[in-house]
Amino acid sequence: MLRRELLARSGLALAAGAMSSTSGWMEAAAEDISPQTLEGPDWPAVRSQFALTNEYIHMSAMLISSHPKPVRNAIQEHRRGMDADPLTYVFQNNRRLQEEARTAAGQYLGVGGSGIALTDSTTMGVALVYNGLRLTANQEILTTDQDYYVTHESIRLAGRRTGAQTRRISLYDEIEGISEEQIVDRIMHAITPATRVLALTWVHSSTGLKLPLRAITDAVEAINAGRDEAARVLVCVDGVHGFGIEDMVLSDLGCDFFMAGCHKWLFGPRGTGIVAGTSRAWESLLPTIPSFIDSANWQAWSSGTDPEGPTTASRMTPGGYKAFEHLWALPQAFEFQQGIGKARVAERTHHLAAQMKDGLRAIPKITLHTPRSEKLSAGIVSFDIEGLSPGAVVHRLRERRIIASVAPYAVPHVRLTPCIQNTPAEIDTVLQEIRRIVS
Repeated sequence: MLRRELLARSGLALAAGAMSSTSGWMEAAAEDISPQTLEGPDWPAVRSQFALTNEYIHMSAMLISSHPKPVRNAIQEHRRGMDADPLTYVFQNNRRLQEEARTAAGQYLGVGGSGIALTDSTTMGVALVYNGLRLTANQEILTTDQDYYVTHESIRLAGRRTGAQTRRISLYDEIEGISEEQIVDRIMHAITPATRVLALTWVHSSTGLKLPLRAITDAVEAINAGRDEAARVLVCVDGVHGFGIEDMVLSDLGCDFFMAGCHKWLFGPRGTGIVAGTSRAWESLLPTIPSFIDSANWQAWSSGTDPEGPTTASRMTPGGYKAFEHLWALPQAFEFQQGIGKARVAERTHHLAAQMKDGLRAIPKITLHTPRSEKLSAGIVSFDIEGLSPGAVVHRLRERRIIASVAPYAVPHVRLTPCIQNTPAEIDTVLQEIRRIVS
């Protein structure tokens, strides 16, 4: 009873001396990056917010990122509070700060906080959605050969649990010259009356290909117009490599579920993620992990009944004890991005990626796998060097103080991922070192 009572009290006002609201952190961030600075292209001011060592050129934010100063400060403040009096700090702050995190994510994605579930990563979000789907044995999940292990494994497990079939198609025969129309056409021709779920990745971490999601979801909506609610094709998207780059809100994409980690391109606290969904879509799921922030769950449990009503995002938010100081610092990550401006972040990232792609195309013995078009790419630049394995290229780049990565696929490629932490001069340096490797 004491535990349940304390959890119920977690939404109460803070005791005297506890941490201020998120608006205070926006003021603190303004001390580091003034609004006047952000009105102009002062990217060194943005770079100064990160504690990255200058000994390397960092081209791996797509994997895990450094925290900007406002996020670091928030984590440290929460950590001090928990270290001083962990029980009191958690129970006086947890529910309120999780709701602030949901609200901040919802604002960023153009939905209410009620449409956001909090997770630990993209992987957790993808697994929660596919494992929670109400599927039958005569339905199928359709995905692509080009999707990542996390999607493939999650839908495989969902199929074993529900009896639903899983099927893969190839998005293309050759990525060279790929067009939006070809992608949409191939997906639409693969959908059958049995297709209940379309499992996609927005930006592929192998090649950097960005799917034309709006064109796909518009085409799916035309199919859904003739289907009953229980047979609608649900479009579920691993969106992590567009999240924190593209200037968009959820309605721009038109998908039912959008899963992403916050510790990559968003530069958010490590071990945080979100699932965004429409109110219509949440009803198609069943939770997997008990929620600590959904009051209806606690009330039903205490009365010995099942929770009533449809599944909600709060009910899909996993409970348990976790790295609370990171979870609670999520609002500062969204404020940091929006303080810079989503459109400016998108423009800068695409500009740096285009500089990298154009430079690589001009180097002999290099095969570039990422489309040049901004409509079909984001921040990932994927390539190979003739006569060298991707691992060997990454090793040689590290010897030259450049951090790159290898795509963990059956057919691996070298990946460079320029972002707002980088400069055009760094891109030039990377290209110069690659020329030396090739020669």
